[in-house]
Amino acid sequence: MLYLFRMYLMGLHFIAAGSLGLLLGLCRPFNPDNSRLCARLYAWPAMRILGLKVRAEAGPLMDKPQSCVIIANHQSNYDLFVFGNVVPPRTVCIGKKSLKWVPLFGQLFWLSGNVLIDRGNPHKARRSIVTTTHTLQHKDTSIWVFPEGTRNGGEELLPFKRGAFQMAIAAGVPIVPVCTSNYIKHMRLNRWNSGEILIRSLPAIPTAGLSMDDLPRLMAQCREQMLECIASMDRQLQSN
Repeated sequence: MLYLFRMYLMGLHFIAAGSLGLLLGLCRPFNPDNSRLCARLYAWPAMRILGLKVRAEAGPLMDKPQSCVIIANHQSNYDLFVFGNVVPPRTVCIGKKSLKWVPLFGQLFWLSGNVLIDRGNPHKARRSIVTTTHTLQHKDTSIWVFPEGTRNGGEELLPFKRGAFQMAIAAGVPIVPVCTSNYIKHMRLNRWNSGEILIRSLPAIPTAGLSMDDLPRLMAQCREQMLECIASMDRQLQSN
């Protein structure tokens, strides 16, 4: 019963947050800080509705360089509300083009200056990546990417796609990994206290001076650091 009540409230919240965010986007379209403000608008009420406690250790993310590529693990659609707590200023996200058809949220996502990629059209996808690389180099804006490319359902990290790392090397900007504990299988939305989630950002990994020949090593380094971080947070929660 509690689960159904929460889902009802979340539906109302999704409509309300989308409406307010869309109004913000219309008032200042494509402002790269819209994403941060709208992320908070979605995240803060959602965590209270869902009964989830989020603890963030995000110092390296908040102190990030002006432009960087932020990579994060992707468990479920709830990531919108979980990671929304720590999106830093002037950060936009890369998402699939089909998101634009989601009522309110899709239009808000577009007006917030986020990047929509048509994965079914390689030419358009490459053009979007080139444009995003230019943004990293010249507009003091960071890009948030889920390098797995799809949700992992709380299992081990999926293999990483190359795009985020290619952009970072081409633009010469650092990569900042951000991890959440594996929460999706442990949430108990029928309880008042549904669970606890840890978020931790890791020190920036420089890419200056790297070439595309260094791409496999860079991807492996980032994935290994994230695996270790997620495992450490899971152990911490289990010990509590």
